[in-house]
Amino acid sequence: QVQLVESGGGLVQPGGSLRLSCVASGSIFSVNTMGWYRQAPGKERELVATITDGGTTRYGDSVKGRFTVSRDNAKRTVYLQMNSLKPEDTAVYYCNVKYGVALGISVRSYDYWGQGTQVTVSS
Repeated sequence: QVQLVESGGGLVQPGGSLRLSCVASGSIFSVNTMGWYRQAPGKERELVATITDGGTTRYGDSVKGRFTVSRDNAKRTVYLQMNSLKPEDTAVYYCNVKYGVALGISVRSYDYWGQGTQVTVSS
């Protein structure tokens, strides 16, 4: 049973910073992509940032230059450092881990989500 537990959300003023953490437990293939997505009220879930086990990162356009994703493979933890926060960053932030396992000529995909942590940016 895979579990992803997020922490670090909360209320912050515009221009402030927060750091989110997500710890993974259970059986997860070591070659994987971990990351963060967010969903604001009335909007679809969107990519925030992802990072592969090798350290390759990808960011959503709206957070480039302000957010930094990192991971500690030994601790099975992914982090999201959020700086220069804006009211439009307000959302529930979800941790995610994805990987595929080759089964002969096919690949079985695995996709796990955390329960989410609320981030509110408001004065």
